Amino acid sequence: MPTRSSRRLGLLCLLLVCAACARAPRPAVTRPQDALVAELASNVALMDDADPASLRVALDQSLIWLRTRPVDHRFVYGPREVTAGELVSALERLRARLTDGMSSLDVSKAVMEDFELLESAGGEDGTVLFTGYYEPVIEASLAPTDEYRVPVLSAPDDLIEVPLEPFAERFASERVFGRLEGKRVVPYWNRAEIRGGKLGQRKLELAWVRDPVSLFFMEVQGSGTLRLIDGTERRVGYAASNGRPYRSIGALLIQEGAIPREQMSMQALRAWLAANPNERERVLDYNESYVFFRFLPGAAVGSLGREVTPGRSIATDARLFPKGGLAFIHTDHPVRMADGSVQWRPLSRFVFNQDTGGAIRGAGRVDVFWGRGSQAELAAGMMKQKGRLLFLVPKPRAPAVTAR
Repeated sequence: MPTRSSRRLGLLCLLLVCAACARAPRPAVTRPQDALVAELASNVALMDDADPASLRVALDQSLIWLRTRPVDHRFVYGPREVTAGELVSALERLRARLTDGMSSLDVSKAVMEDFELLESAGGEDGTVLFTGYYEPVIEASLAPTDEYRVPVLSAPDDLIEVPLEPFAERFASERVFGRLEGKRVVPYWNRAEIRGGKLGQRKLELAWVRDPVSLFFMEVQGSGTLRLIDGTERRVGYAASNGRPYRSIGALLIQEGAIPREQMSMQALRAWLAANPNERERVLDYNESYVFFRFLPGAAVGSLGREVTPGRSIATDARLFPKGGLAFIHTDHPVRMADGSVQWRPLSRFVFNQDTGGAIRGAGRVDVFWGRGSQAELAAGMMKQKGRLLFLVPKPRAPAVTAR
């Protein structure tokens, strides 16, 4: 992944970090009208550290979704409201200006022709915490064997869905790809009961895997790839959940003193579970939430039902930030070097808000989608970085004047 090396970009990094540190704490945000603030975004230079092609891919996915909205549907950008028609027009003009080989400065100029900045008010401490998620690849079989005995289940037909808003706070669940908009499942069998065979006679098995821990982490990510015995692959994504609240097994092991808080990561969790097989079921069952899957015809999809783009799609709190919107992030991410060491590099780029998740709550949380592979797993497992989140709202356009 490209990194920044010029002195100018290094100075920008310093300015961004210093500005974030100087920000005064703010009260918790509960309304979208308060989630974005204009005055925080003043004097910000935007330098994109990734390729324009991936930005166009993510832009196209947002455009496809936005075109399904009524043209007068209104999106709240903090103090402003913008119609779907206005968003589509601004993004189409940006799309026409983005070409291969553009420099970071050229990309920024193309964006700022039609957009202006609003910055996230942040969490209760006035900052934004960045984490990552990815698409895991796990070994699987389409038929059960002595080696592959852990089922990957599809959704049972007796789940009861209810409108999201009345139950959103009570039944907050894990971050997932492709959650149905506006729906939540009434609490169903919990993880221990499902693992114990409550659905064993329902013929819901899509496939079987060897490692229950890998399946657990695929549930947390909400999507993944099954690498079958014959070498072929099948993608699976979120179909439904059991409606039970998500409980962090990492928090449990920190509380029990098994893993120090400062050392906690997905990699640390995996290592501890591998070293303590007798404790595995107890710890995994602590998270009562369970995700059911479905086969996907293509790439992983986000909560908009559109494909998410590695390094260009983010998940935020859908109650506060505009779905499908163009944003800019600045933080750090880990990169594994050739000698096996991990170095932290600046992450500075335009992204699109194309996913959400129950663990991504408030104006101070962002989850970055990293795709698949070892680098993606590393970033998803280790990222817990502070940074800045800005949204780009279309500039007000003067109404057309018709000559008499």
